[in-house]
Parts: sequence; C-alpha cells; structure tokens
Amino acid sequence: MTPAGFRKLALGLPNVAEQAHMGHPDFRVEGKIFATLDYPHAGWAAVGLTPYDQEYFVKTHPKAFIPVKGKWGEQGATNIVLRFATVAAVSAAINAAYEARLVRSRKGRGRRSGPAS
Repeated sequence: MTPAGFRKLALGLPNVAEQAHMGHPDFRVEGKIFATLDYPHAGWAAVGLTPYDQEYFVKTHPKAFIPVKGKWGEQGATNIVLRFATVAAVSAAINAAYEARLVRSRKGRGRRSGPAS
C-alpha cells in the first residue's frame, strides 16, 4: 500500500475532505478526523477504529497494524505501516474508521441538543 493509494481510498468515501492537522494530511467526515497520513512517520498512517476493530486488525495483520501508544491507542487509534499492509486490509480499516467516526459524530450531536420543544 502506498500513501497515494491510502489517500485515494479515503477520498473515495462520501463527503470526505482532506485537510491538515499538526503538519499531517488528514481525512474528515462531518468535520471530524477519521484517518491521517504520515503519522507518526512518512510511509505510515493512522485510523480511528473502535477497540474491537483495532483488536481484529492487529491480530490479523500484526506487521501492518499497531495500536497508537497511550490513551489514544486504548480508545482504538491505530497506526498502519503502509509498506506491510495490503490494499484490502487498509480499505477495510479506512471504511471501519469512517463508519466509527460517523457514529461518534452523530451520537455527539444528540447529547448537545437542547430539550425538546
């Protein structure tokens, strides 16, 4: 998997925009980041998975998927070493991160809404 391939997969999803955060290209849906390129190093990426999905990808592709260190990793943030990752695995991870971000974003909107009129 290449960085260009990662970018193409992320941008192929509905309503995704590429921006940048802390000097790294990121991919957002509804304004929220679900994937990042070149983090923590060039040739790597990161996706925001659920802990359940993270466990699956780390177990099935241990050379390619690594939990991010610390609390972010405990919550599902996962690095991808692109040179060790297959297109199919990265595509599945990007899709899972995209869906997880949509769910979190929509749940958050419900909490912030005021009382019913």
